[in-house]
Amino acid sequence: MRFKISGIIAAAFVAGVCCAGALMFGANAATSAEDDAMIAKSLATMLRSGRTVISRNQDKINDPKLADKGLDGKTVLAEAVKIYKETAGMDPVALDANTRHGKLIRMEMEAIVEVMEGHQQTINRAGVGFKGFIPAVFGRQVSEAFGRRATGLAEMKVTAPAKLVRNPKARADEWEGAVIKDKLMLASWSKDEVFSEVAKSKGKDAYRTAMPEYYAASCLSCHGSPAGEIDITGYPKEGASVGDLGAVISITLYK
Repeated sequence: MRFKISGIIAAAFVAGVCCAGALMFGANAATSAEDDAMIAKSLATMLRSGRTVISRNQDKINDPKLADKGLDGKTVLAEAVKIYKETAGMDPVALDANTRHGKLIRMEMEAIVEVMEGHQQTINRAGVGFKGFIPAVFGRQVSEAFGRRATGLAEMKVTAPAKLVRNPKARADEWEGAVIKDKLMLASWSKDEVFSEVAKSKGKDAYRTAMPEYYAASCLSCHGSPAGEIDITGYPKEGASVGDLGAVISITLYK
């Protein structure tokens, strides 16, 4: 079953927060699928927000003359939350911590702090230029830290078409690979359209979501032309163009 969830998500985000600051589902509550769609979108939005902070600060991170970059976990999370608010139109901190949504978003925010605190020595090392702490590395490690906290509840991964995967940890599983090949890579697939369905994951029923991401101009310094040329990270460029499918955020919410 395929869900076209963009409208569902928009309606859910616009619905806002109740007077007590908690997201509520009452007599006119969203259906289970709508709830799952909103949570998946929310988790992806937080991940993208954090990556944006890391992307915007690459010059600072890689400045060999600057020691303390001022990018501790608390600071990066605060910036990510600000971007999340601007994108989603809601405050993630206001979500009721007793709800599934509230629990999961807090786990993700804790994961962001964990990753940043774990990289302080690398980020703040003076005399070294490129640190290798790029948005893709941040995204993978936040996803892993989130997964450790949300065991049995949810999983998150940034994957990609097989030919674009650089880290084995990011390889698509069977479901993700099939969705990428048979849905997201089709010329007829609407750009930015999300694919979701109830499917098995590790033998359990889950609401699974695949959110396509496309190369922007800023991505091409590592992923553009000429194909085969070694980029700053030590990998050969893929020869991609702006607008090509470059990655997929996969969210799994267990039933």
